[in-house]
Amino acid sequence: MVQVVQHTDNAVKGDVGHETRKYLSFVMHGDHYAIEILKIKEIIEFGEITAVPMMPNFVCGAINLRGQAIPVMDLGRRLGKPSFDASRRTCVLVVEMMAGDLCMDVGVVVDSVSRVMDISSATMDPPPTFGGQLRADFMLGMGKVEGQFVIVLNIDRVLSFDDLDTLAYIQGDVDVTTLVADNEEEKDHDKRDDRTN
Repeated sequence: MVQVVQHTDNAVKGDVGHETRKYLSFVMHGDHYAIEILKIKEIIEFGEITAVPMMPNFVCGAINLRGQAIPVMDLGRRLGKPSFDASRRTCVLVVEMMAGDLCMDVGVVVDSVSRVMDISSATMDPPPTFGGQLRADFMLGMGKVEGQFVIVLNIDRVLSFDDLDTLAYIQGDVDVTTLVADNEEEKDHDKRDDRTN
């Protein structure tokens, strides 16, 4: 499953100068989050991830996406929660992240994708300044949709410049053919295990 997200002008002027923007909502550990749709390039099903040594603990590894090595982040761990449990609904959001002049694609693992929703700036509360389980700078705010609060992430802040610089190693130095070979070797190993059990 590969779903390419079609981008249009995301900002729509509402009443009294308020803007309404489109966000993709998703679930992590029972909590509802959203990322602005313009940041998301595509959605792919969760599959083989090749581990890369010497990475932060919230980096799962890398995937081969049409010949490009894409680093993959465990969003749960990055937000201070447990790691994800892969299921049929687990997927990877390929998002465009920026820090200064550095721009790169990063895969973000989420438990499940919900829907595209419109959130008006009139209904967006600022991030709480205390008592929250999530760093305030990771959030753009708390959106309210149909009576339910959604945590709107500032995805560019979720990874710092140093983090992106580290992940750039994956895109620049990891050989995609190695990723493919590692995945095939892992599959063959699993098949051998199945035959011996």
